[in-house]
Amino acid sequence: MTNETTSETTNEELQGNANGNDNENVMSEEKWNELLKAVFHNGIVALKMSFSEVEGQVLNLEAYGPVFVYRVKDKANDDYYCGFFLRELAGRFQSGSNPEIWMASFFHEQMKTKGGNSLPKPLPNEEEAKAVVDNVLVPMCIAAVREEFAPEQVHAGLAWNEEHGPVFEAGFPAITEGNNVCAIPLHLLLTHLQLNRDPSELLLQGMYKIRQEHGLE
Repeated sequence: MTNETTSETTNEELQGNANGNDNENVMSEEKWNELLKAVFHNGIVALKMSFSEVEGQVLNLEAYGPVFVYRVKDKANDDYYCGFFLRELAGRFQSGSNPEIWMASFFHEQMKTKGGNSLPKPLPNEEEAKAVVDNVLVPMCIAAVREEFAPEQVHAGLAWNEEHGPVFEAGFPAITEGNNVCAIPLHLLLTHLQLNRDPSELLLQGMYKIRQEHGLE
């Protein structure tokens, strides 16, 4: 494989999420709190367009800043949870690109499996985190990448990036010139998993971007 990464995909996520606290450094505490309240409220309003009962809370993750976790109920009164990063929600609301449809889509996808879906329990230590990575995250991402681009041969697996540490790498061996690989930090993929978000979506977005760059889409 060409040893390059789609750094825009990786860095966009990292800068947009991990550096979510950057605004806190230039905003007053009052302005920062107003921003969080506004984004949280907009999330509630957006989801109420699709679900009658919506609740939420704002968490602060050390590596990613504020995360907005919402709970909705389906017609069977079962609860479904999903988390969103500050930068992605703010970007959606500012762009006006149907944020209510985008947010609701994550819950509708979960509701295909009846019975509710709570957030995964926090991982208490590195050993348990490694077990989730090895037994859940990596197999899920490999299967998703292979299924999405079948029957085309794809590369998918763990790798090491000097800047970001352990990453999941996916790409196209058939592309022999230029960038043919995207790499997403494992901790970012794991955080998506812990928020009931499909981590493989980050990889698929990066891979489609590679195909577009090479005129394959």
